[in-house]
Amino acid sequence: MSTPDNSPQKSEVPGTFLGYLKSFGPGIIVVLTWLGAGDVVETSVAGGKYGYALMWVMVVAIGMRFLFVSLIAKYQLCNQRGEGVLDGLARIHPVYPLFLFLASIVMGHVSCAYMTVGIAEVCVNLTGGGQKWMWAVLWNGIGLAIIFRPVLGNIESLFKVLLVVLSISFVGTALWVGPDPAGILQGTFAFKLPPASAGPDQSDGALLVAIGLIGAVGGSLMNLVYPYFLQDKGWNSPAHRKVQTYDFLLAILVMIVLNLSIWTLGAEVLHLKGQDLNDIKLDDLPQLLTGLLGSGGHVVFYVGIFAAIYSSLVGHALGLGYLGSHAYQRLTKGADAKTGDYRSHAWYRRIAVWCLVSPIIWTIPGVPEEASFVYMTLVANSAQVMLVPPIAGGLWWITANSDYIGEQYRNRWWENLVMAVLFAVAIWAAVGSLSSVYQAVVG
Repeated sequence: MSTPDNSPQKSEVPGTFLGYLKSFGPGIIVVLTWLGAGDVVETSVAGGKYGYALMWVMVVAIGMRFLFVSLIAKYQLCNQRGEGVLDGLARIHPVYPLFLFLASIVMGHVSCAYMTVGIAEVCVNLTGGGQKWMWAVLWNGIGLAIIFRPVLGNIESLFKVLLVVLSISFVGTALWVGPDPAGILQGTFAFKLPPASAGPDQSDGALLVAIGLIGAVGGSLMNLVYPYFLQDKGWNSPAHRKVQTYDFLLAILVMIVLNLSIWTLGAEVLHLKGQDLNDIKLDDLPQLLTGLLGSGGHVVFYVGIFAAIYSSLVGHALGLGYLGSHAYQRLTKGADAKTGDYRSHAWYRRIAVWCLVSPIIWTIPGVPEEASFVYMTLVANSAQVMLVPPIAGGLWWITANSDYIGEQYRNRWWENLVMAVLFAVAIWAAVGSLSSVYQAVVG
């Protein structure tokens, strides 16, 4: 058994519908951690390029993520040793703890850097005052205060408030601009690429977007932080599998609605206005909304962007602190020794500080203009995609092999098929991302 010595007590399994609703929480935390700055940029740009035509790609990508992360949760709750997912990966090869420890540090800076820049830019644009570094110090400092006392109930309450803000902002603004219901239905359920008449660049590019999005969304490093939120909740046995599934399903449906709302804004505002999407900035969509909806639409959407980025920033610092602390202990103690509480370990605090303090450097005066929110988002996402194959491959192995998860819960044939498709697409996306980064550096 590699469960932490002072892990939370086992939570009671709810027996009523109201009990299920009251117990929900980990799914909302992890989904709002995923639903960050990259979604706002990439989803609105995709809507701007293709209108409603590729909405189905987002639904498929998130559906793949639901299946993928459900397998992660199944291992966490049902494996025969009662160990965590990272412990199972460490049994495959001792390089996994080292890989994930380094990844938590590197991606902690890279990912939190673009979120910090995004929060600062939003505050400057929304208030018209202050400098980016001032806003970054303020909000990242508040984030540190939150995650240094990671009481799950308080974090759940914060994220539920941010979810309400996100829903009012993105769904409300999408309804405000006047979406095309027929276009949304067709784009979501037709499963078609833009026709050849749309031009070779659009039709070919759409295929790349479809494959790349499914690969990137399905296997992100941040999928691995979900087990820590389950553990904090006290969901730690096969008996909790049902409530975990309902909790996560509800959160995934919320994620689909929010993403499609952002896509709708891109289709109605960027696509129909003929916006140049090669040089889009964080302020472009809110500024165009001002022309359509007045200053109220501008403010409402900006508040939503802030909520999306800030929930992701706090979630990344919290989750990567857990992941890095766990990886370090597994790296130094070996595959079978007990680990201590991830939250009280020194590396939890070190990584949390690193995630929230080091990125502030990108907001100080004199930083090159290239270090913009959108540019840094694209760099971070490219780096994220290159981490996917070893994570997806390792998770496939431990969930398909009865020596790890046990005979009763090992993958069924269709789950292995999903993992095989995701693994193949992940390799394709990683190679493409590596090629793009290389060309950007040498070209």
